[in-house]
Amino acid sequence: MEWFTSAAGIRMPKILYGTAWKKTATEALVAAAIRQGFRGIDTACQPKHYEEPGVGAGVAASLDKDLTRADLYLQTKYTPLSGQDPTRIPYDSQAAIAEQVAQSFAVSLRNLRTDYIDCLVLHSPLPSARQTQEAWAAMEALVHEGKVGQLGISNCYQLLQLEALYDGARIKPAVIQNRFFADTQYDRNIRAYCRRRHILYQSFWTLTANPKALASPTFTALADKYQRTAPQILFRYLTQIDAAPLTGTSTEQHMREDLAIFEFQLDTAEIAQVTKLF
Repeated sequence: MEWFTSAAGIRMPKILYGTAWKKTATEALVAAAIRQGFRGIDTACQPKHYEEPGVGAGVAASLDKDLTRADLYLQTKYTPLSGQDPTRIPYDSQAAIAEQVAQSFAVSLRNLRTDYIDCLVLHSPLPSARQTQEAWAAMEALVHEGKVGQLGISNCYQLLQLEALYDGARIKPAVIQNRFFADTQYDRNIRAYCRRRHILYQSFWTLTANPKALASPTFTALADKYQRTAPQILFRYLTQIDAAPLTGTSTEQHMREDLAIFEFQLDTAEIAQVTKLF
């Protein structure tokens, strides 16, 4: 495993295991991912799409004398009301935003069977900048209490929103997690801003959204040269341009392939070649 060190001083694996949509298979898949070598797990306190207690059970089953909680990077999210299933909201929907964040975080700690989270992510900006800042301030309080290592934001595709959050925050975002797809021009302007501000970029929907690129002559040639799959080439490319992809694979074979990206390295010319596609 290779690691980034964030602006907040937190070590984050260069590839993360994503747990959305795993439902009843979550516990077994998280345990399998850790067994194969994943050390970063991404989840959310959002019963609509994540089985967070299953993540906690999978982590707990993996810990022993050779693997402690400190060896893992656990990342979860506060999901605003707009992203929740109205019948399964994990906090009081009538509470103030700051209280919603606190309640959601307390549920995540119980679900994940831990007393701290390496990264707490705001799952999306709220309807107004004021509400977003209110949620962020509540997240900052958890950092001050020593319960969270760093903060991030997800599904933030407007640079002005990210800039406003950054400028208004006492504790600056260390991570942004976005879909990596053509509709947003692959977040080129946001990724450039992240480089300037030392914000680590995480990509999701990385493979599903890019079948044409993966089937392109560029990827075919590189896959042939390195005797790897096209997805391995894309994941390795991202880690080499300081982005951390999420993988949500449900097979141990693909888990091993995803981790094997650190066994080879693209050269400068090849990085430039792939960059033309993104």
